[in-house]
Amino acid sequence: MDELHGWGPALEEIERRKAAATGMGGPARLARQAERGRLDARGRLAALFDPGTFTELGQLMGAAEDPPVNADGFVAGWGRVDGRPVLAGAEDVTVLGGSIGASSSDKRYRLCQLAAQERVPLVVLLEGAGHRVSEAGRPGRRPGDLGGMVDLSGRVPLVCLVLGASAGHGALFAPLSDYVVMTESASIFAAGPPLVRSATGEVITKEDLGGPPVAVATGGVVHDVVHDDGDAIARARRYLAHFPANAWEPPPERRGADTGRRRVDVLGLIPPDPRRPYPITPVLEEVVDDGDLFVVQAGFGASIVTALAFLGGRSVAIVANDPSVRAGTIDSDAADKAAHFLQVAGAFGLPCVFLADNPGVLAGSGAERSGILRHAARLYAVQHRLRVPKLHVTLRKAFGFGSSVMAMNPFDGQTVTLAFPSITLGALPAASDASAIDDPDERARLAREQAAASLNGAASLAYDDVIDPRDLRNALLAGLELADARYGATGPGEGILP
Repeated sequence: MDELHGWGPALEEIERRKAAATGMGGPARLARQAERGRLDARGRLAALFDPGTFTELGQLMGAAEDPPVNADGFVAGWGRVDGRPVLAGAEDVTVLGGSIGASSSDKRYRLCQLAAQERVPLVVLLEGAGHRVSEAGRPGRRPGDLGGMVDLSGRVPLVCLVLGASAGHGALFAPLSDYVVMTESASIFAAGPPLVRSATGEVITKEDLGGPPVAVATGGVVHDVVHDDGDAIARARRYLAHFPANAWEPPPERRGADTGRRRVDVLGLIPPDPRRPYPITPVLEEVVDDGDLFVVQAGFGASIVTALAFLGGRSVAIVANDPSVRAGTIDSDAADKAAHFLQVAGAFGLPCVFLADNPGVLAGSGAERSGILRHAARLYAVQHRLRVPKLHVTLRKAFGFGSSVMAMNPFDGQTVTLAFPSITLGALPAASDASAIDDPDERARLAREQAAASLNGAASLAYDDVIDPRDLRNALLAGLELADARYGATGPGEGILP
């Protein structure tokens, strides 16, 4: 008796083709991938998703080719990350170098389409050679995956992991994502060394062309670098934990033992003399819940620290000057980093905390050649357009445009505006040679006025209050509690104006 009622041959054929697809590029290529200390595409997705939750999409793509191109070099589907649904796709370098064929291009767009339709985050894991040379002569009219990524921006979180050499079309997923992390042995570029040599005559290695020193520290295309695949995937999971699944949902909350009010031990961390440097990161760790601070893009524009954390159980975005780096002076890279960070935070409804301690934006010919005015103006515009709760604290000093970009201006939509005692404000430091004040008595008088800014500011309501530094956490929690009604779903474009 036929228990399969005639379905046997068809079922066997599908199972055979699916089994072949799971074999990816074959044992030899998979062994070479392991020897490099890297996971294969399916292993990467298994590490990303909660165990047993992955459902594959388009597994049979490429199965009809002769010879078959398993999953067309791109493994994709959905699963859960910390219990929440997430879509993901991983380039399979063991199949034709992870190159992009017509079928895998369609699969990439399908991921974007599903992410938009179901309102879930999208993670893309890169290690591939760009468009497939063998299909270059087969143009056609089809939806573009890059357009799909752009349409998702600000609607669902977009994360990109660069886990090997990534070139051409696939590499473009990185700058279109909200957050990008790469491994120490990875590289990313518009065109790889062979094409660069052919087009320009330049002979260069992939590491020098687009390794971490270029992609992270110089170009800023990638936010962070980690040791290996496992670290990158863990960092992606941690990043997603700070965001809602989409812009229609409220940011996540995390309740625990350290979500209530407490004083913070920061007097020994912040010297009262505004000319003395100090690192801001230990201060932030002292203030946030459980000391758990997720710093984003630490190796680029380091005079501003951008970080995610939970504060009173609420997910928040923090932008803080770091006086240990050029006294906290804001350069083009720092302004560009902070602007992008705030755009993402605002899009997903995260309250934004600004801690100001800077002598202004960077001056000098190098700064002007880097377009400091343009980058600083963009940062100012982004923070001004935020429609999420904004909490500002002036810690010690804020001069000129450096105060404006850190959300200190009145009528800038702040929920609370606070200051520490003995802050110093002004267009520029009175003691500076640039002040154009020759009379030493006049300089001293102006310096005294600048140093009395906290008292004068509170007297004129430029600041809502002057607080003891040890009450920093409590004051921020009070501001967040005031804005509780706005700690919710914003909808696309409502957290930040276009």
